[in-house]
Amino acid sequence: MELRHLRYFQAVAEELSFSRAARRLRIAQPALSRAVQEMERELDTQLIERERRSPRLTPAGAVLLHETGLILERLEESMRRVRRTAKGEEGELRLGYIGPPTRMFLSRLLKEYGKRYPRVTVILEERTPERVWEMVSKGRLSVGLTRPVLAHEVLGLQTLLLREEKFCAAVPKEHPWAKLSSLPWKKLAGESLIILARREGAGSHDAIQAACDAAGFEPRVKHMPSLIGTILQYVESGAGIGIVPESTVSKHLALIPLKPQQTIPLVMVWAKEGDDPAVVAFRELVKEWLRAGKLWE
Repeated sequence: MELRHLRYFQAVAEELSFSRAARRLRIAQPALSRAVQEMERELDTQLIERERRSPRLTPAGAVLLHETGLILERLEESMRRVRRTAKGEEGELRLGYIGPPTRMFLSRLLKEYGKRYPRVTVILEERTPERVWEMVSKGRLSVGLTRPVLAHEVLGLQTLLLREEKFCAAVPKEHPWAKLSSLPWKKLAGESLIILARREGAGSHDAIQAACDAAGFEPRVKHMPSLIGTILQYVESGAGIGIVPESTVSKHLALIPLKPQQTIPLVMVWAKEGDDPAVVAFRELVKEWLRAGKLWE
């Protein structure tokens, strides 16, 4: 049985007239009659009673009409979904991100993406930079918003620079440095410092080490947690001075830009292969906002 048989039968069953159904389908009436007879032979049952002047559905025919409607409706919806998916209007986006530097724009960006592509399911995964790269490279994430990592070239992912962020010293608001507009790196010599662990943020860790080397001192690192939020907790408790990117937000701490300026990139990463339309649509939205300056409003 072919799909056309179902369409032919549906027309006859709804019109209860072979001639009207033939006109509706724009085919010859004998061809329509043969198609219905082929269905009856295949199903080994009569679907339409033809003895009367006006054809009538048998009980089996009534069941088939109901089921045919469901099948064709499901097929049409499937075709619509295929077309929407091809246009990036339907599908799934698995987005990996690091928290603090994306806080300024991510909710706004996802809201806009949701308006444009309401049928795309967005799954969010907040991870460390290393983990985001790993998961994107293995196909477990569609795209990532993260920092560069040591193995980024080996992983062979595509990248787009979103921002270069300045490093700041994080201190409690009652700290003597809290009102300063900037702070030389060399002032950190001898201070207890709290920085991100290298295994979780090699780019950040190495950039801080390089800035301290350039300022002529070896940093005295007291704690190296895995998350920026933990750095802030240490600083709030008085355990030392945190070194964090400028996007870090805390209502209990003051952030003082460090001089000379040392920066760390924020990038979007994705795999070279597998251009899923929903993922391409997200990347294009990010690029659009980047060009328009909307990411950092």
